[in-house]
Amino acid sequence: MEKKPREIIVSGKEIDGLIPQRPPMVMVDAFYGFDGDKSLTGLTIEADNLFCQTGQLQEPGIIEHIAQSAAVRVGYLYTQRHEPIPLGFIGSIDQLTIHALPAVDKVLATEISVVQEVGDITLIAARVCSAGQLIAEGRMKIFLKKE
Repeated sequence: MEKKPREIIVSGKEIDGLIPQRPPMVMVDAFYGFDGDKSLTGLTIEADNLFCQTGQLQEPGIIEHIAQSAAVRVGYLYTQRHEPIPLGFIGSIDQLTIHALPAVDKVLATEISVVQEVGDITLIAARVCSAGQLIAEGRMKIFLKKE
């Protein structure tokens, strides 16, 4: 994993246009696009991150980062099609393993793969790495509420 396309496609305030969260809840700061059937995102962990304690990003922050990484993927796809971005809700989290809590100033590199799509429900698999170390992996079912 951690092989990212050469450049960031969306970053900074542009990320806000792809997800419903707003600062200080934004947990993705870079979208690198697609590598085959996988989408790639990143997050530089800042000391003032809501989910940091004792200099480390805690489990809820990693989970929120995964969910927002999936949301950025959907937001980008819908934006490219000039369609309204649907609101997504986590239906379930399965097979989640958090191997390590990354420290402040580390950069997360996250890979989201679609395992299955049925109607408005998408099952994604996620892998989160930092500096070559696997931080977390798991699956989420996400329900999209389309207008």
